[in-house]
Amino acid sequence: MKIEQHVIQELIEQAQKDAPNESCGYLLGTGDTVTENYWMENIDHSPEHFAFAPKDQFAALRYAREHGLKILANWHSHPASPSRPSQEDLRLANDPTIRYAILSLHEGIHLNSFAIRNGEVVDKEEHL
Repeated sequence: MKIEQHVIQELIEQAQKDAPNESCGYLLGTGDTVTENYWMENIDHSPEHFAFAPKDQFAALRYAREHGLKILANWHSHPASPSRPSQEDLRLANDPTIRYAILSLHEGIHLNSFAIRNGEVVDKEEHL
């Protein structure tokens, strides 16, 4: 998956704004290229986990369809931990058709995305 630079910058800015809580959303695009960030409120308001509001998820799906885009990844930030899935992230990664991107603000800024199948990372890509 490729992520356009302006999208990466949006993710960084949003994660920094939402810190110390996790930030989250969907990465939208075509083919394997992310062209848009669809930010969603972390309704848990937590520095250690996140949850999307169902109404925001439906709005994101509608937006993607209306604009000819696909949801390529679910993303969230780790304000104080590395860019790797936690046990909870692995447990909740239920859609094998998308990637799971994690932007870490811990010890520098790092962005990785993962393919997760049956609770296991099967592929990792470094984006920043």
